[in-house]
Amino acid sequence: MLVERGLRVMNVEAVGDAYAIASNYLRKSGAISDTFATNDQLLEIIVQMFHNGEYNRLRLANKAISKFEAAQAGQQ
Repeated sequence: MLVERGLRVMNVEAVGDAYAIASNYLRKSGAISDTFATNDQLLEIIVQMFHNGEYNRLRLANKAISKFEAAQAGQQ
């Protein structure tokens, strides 16, 4: 994480990589549509976990997949 003058700056690369991993899996499993549009719900899950202190890309992706699938199951 980058720190500048006391402000936390989000590591966009870690969040982007985690999103790419999670969205690729969810597209292949059919949980989200196969489009180029960003799934806002998935991205929000990843960003929230990042802000809560999870910085590992693979762990972010795996936890986001679990939370996303649980939320989708709860909506049905």
